Amino acid sequence: MQRRSFIRNSGLSLAAIALLNNRSLASFLNDPSFKITMLTNDIGVFTEKGGTIMFMLTKEGTVVVDSQFPDTAQHLIDEIKKKTTEPFRLLINTHHHGDHTSGNIAFKSLVPHVLAHVNSKTNQLQNAIKQKTEDKQLYPDQTYSDTWCEKIGQSEVCLHYFGAGHTNGDSLVHLKDADIVHMGDLVFNRRHPYVDKNAGADISSWITLLETATKTFSSKTRYVCGHAREGFDIVLNAADLLAFRDYLGNVLRFTESEIKAGKTKDDIIKAKGIPGSPEWQGDGIERPLSAAYQELTADK
Repeated sequence: MQRRSFIRNSGLSLAAIALLNNRSLASFLNDPSFKITMLTNDIGVFTEKGGTIMFMLTKEGTVVVDSQFPDTAQHLIDEIKKKTTEPFRLLINTHHHGDHTSGNIAFKSLVPHVLAHVNSKTNQLQNAIKQKTEDKQLYPDQTYSDTWCEKIGQSEVCLHYFGAGHTNGDSLVHLKDADIVHMGDLVFNRRHPYVDKNAGADISSWITLLETATKTFSSKTRYVCGHAREGFDIVLNAADLLAFRDYLGNVLRFTESEIKAGKTKDDIIKAKGIPGSPEWQGDGIERPLSAAYQELTADK
């Protein structure tokens, strides 16, 4: 159990920790690195490495959204088994990238169904063939095109596809009773995103998609994002989605202005920041700028 969770759940006091010898204390503080945060009594998020996992415990079984990597997925599985004796009911993939689906294989003998958008499954298949990792995959056996809904336990689970964004197969996963939406990698909170043009990503469409999301869900909806810059939360509100929308718009506008100024792609991706979006910092700025350049020059 992660350090803060252990302290909270076991009632271990700071005084008791002080009695540990230095070696024991160091081991306790550093092992392991994962974290589980409960958003409600039955819904939580798991972070370790890769994209954020969300899970929902029900009397009909546990629903898991995304799976990170095989080793981290096993950490989640072990912790879920401590919380409930019910089986795993459904594994959902928000999209195909390995930091969201490589852990699927850990659920192979545990979950009856894996669900994703039809394009996500296609992308996962193609990537696995290209990378020769077909034996390490657990592919979705259920897919949908526009909307998928099913009542599981006391909550209705709905998946929505609003068009291309981060890829051409990104799902928004809505736990309706709790009004929580897992956005997958459709939102990067204050860090530069990966834009997978090889898998149909479209920044202009992504902007519209985020606006559609804020209009579809309520003003009180909580959103879970796949990645956040250090120091920023993975649980967001509608204002955060619109801030990311504005960031994407600023990426396109900046890139377009640089192209008109005669800058080359190599010149453009050397930028240190995105004008109008100073909160988006850190490495990786070349990823959205390269994608924007490709998008803006595609028909020229």
